[in-house]
Amino acid sequence: MIDFKYKPDGDVIKSFMKDDTFFRGIRGPVGSGKSVASCVEVFRRALQQEKSPNGMRKSRWAIIRNTNPQLRTTTIKTWLDWFPEENWGKFTWSVPYTHHIKKGDIDLEVIFLALDRPEDVKKLLSLELTGIWINEAREIPKSIIDACTMRVGRYPSMRDGGPSWTGVIADTNAPEEDHWWPIMSGEVPIPDHIPREQAKMLVKPTNWQFFTQPSGMVETRDEDGEINGYTPNSSAENQQNMMKSYYPNLIQGKTKSWIDVYVMNRFGHIQDGKPVYPMFAPEVHIAKEEIPIAAEIPVYVGVDFGLTPAAAIGQKVRGRWLIQSEIVAVDMGVVRFAEVLRTELSTRFFACPEVHIFGDPAGDFRAQTDESTPFQILRGAGLRAFPTHSNSVDLRLESVSSQLMKMAEGKPAFLIDRRCNMLIKGFEGGYGYKRMEVSGERYADKPDKNMFSHIHDALQYLMLGAGEGRALMNNQRPAQPTIAKRDFDVFGKGSGNKNKRRQGLWARL
Repeated sequence: MIDFKYKPDGDVIKSFMKDDTFFRGIRGPVGSGKSVASCVEVFRRALQQEKSPNGMRKSRWAIIRNTNPQLRTTTIKTWLDWFPEENWGKFTWSVPYTHHIKKGDIDLEVIFLALDRPEDVKKLLSLELTGIWINEAREIPKSIIDACTMRVGRYPSMRDGGPSWTGVIADTNAPEEDHWWPIMSGEVPIPDHIPREQAKMLVKPTNWQFFTQPSGMVETRDEDGEINGYTPNSSAENQQNMMKSYYPNLIQGKTKSWIDVYVMNRFGHIQDGKPVYPMFAPEVHIAKEEIPIAAEIPVYVGVDFGLTPAAAIGQKVRGRWLIQSEIVAVDMGVVRFAEVLRTELSTRFFACPEVHIFGDPAGDFRAQTDESTPFQILRGAGLRAFPTHSNSVDLRLESVSSQLMKMAEGKPAFLIDRRCNMLIKGFEGGYGYKRMEVSGERYADKPDKNMFSHIHDALQYLMLGAGEGRALMNNQRPAQPTIAKRDFDVFGKGSGNKNKRRQGLWARL
């Protein structure tokens, strides 16, 4: 007889555990009991497994976290809190971490995997499993989720009766809005920049279900509707296992963005590290309205290659850099990306006589599997593309930051269109230096490679290719821009009403 006691505290947790859907995800604030519920769900499904011919209830699960330190200090710790070795059998602390529970007629094998090592990813792709629990799914890419769905339903074998239930469960704190979770749950529309084929992969299948827990606290507002504090949410889950002071103490000294994600259970970005461009100010550098295209003014494009190619497009008008467009792709080759870029330039920038495209100098070298270089492919598509004179990270960063701190005609010398979502999110902290796992405030020497780094690399190549970096490389001040007279029409010849309207728009920007 197995003596095991657990009572879910909350209607959402109860619904999550009672559901038999193939993929189930639960999102909630920190301390809401979702990780414990997932641990118990693994064991509960083991109890419900039909007996094999030898009388044992055989099942095998994988429990996944994105990094080894988080796996050991958080996920495994939670598991062993509920299934300690002295009661449930020896835990194997060599990689892959394994807990084989044999108790009564239960034969449950649990394999713990961190996906920050290639060998662990390969291990996942070779496993035959009953089910998978993904702990903190916001840290796991959709491609891994898809791989997980292919590994379940394979144990026990049909010779032993097959699995009574099979599937994937996942828990998470609130991710960013453009993460696969809010898109597939239907809470956020599919972004326009995502290619059609990839967008099809983000439509929620009929055998997927998402559950959302209540927030840990409730906002209080003053007479003007401004937030002036927080009070505990009476509907919060897992309250029986938490001190009443847990959330009030937790939010002390935290930013609103942190509270929104970890306590209010809202989608958003938490800056975990140091921003690359601390001088960026949204109210200064983001245009209040759409930035128009300046006819007869050259267009500059920066391109970052790879399987996640990106392009930043802008113009320099009256000494001001105006970034009007971005292209961000996923799992797209250079040939297809060249077509997308050419379409964008021919539709939005058709009135501009010159287009200059710059990219990583490494893009001028042939790949081992291809006769052509990325630059040759772009040129073959009719796009004038050239490598920048340098790929120095410091020089690239300085070419952008120097513009963020300049003024031109009494206005900021750098302005970005508010539709450039990925660039803006990168500026606001998504593109940053990763915090080192050591004592004190120490950060990596180079910006972290993540979903925002590709478009920001492209912006740096734009600036460097346009000449902003040459003066910096020569240890001299950048050449002063030629300032046109205020009544000079940068959009065309003549002084008709159309030109006057455009000048008025530029004045507002």
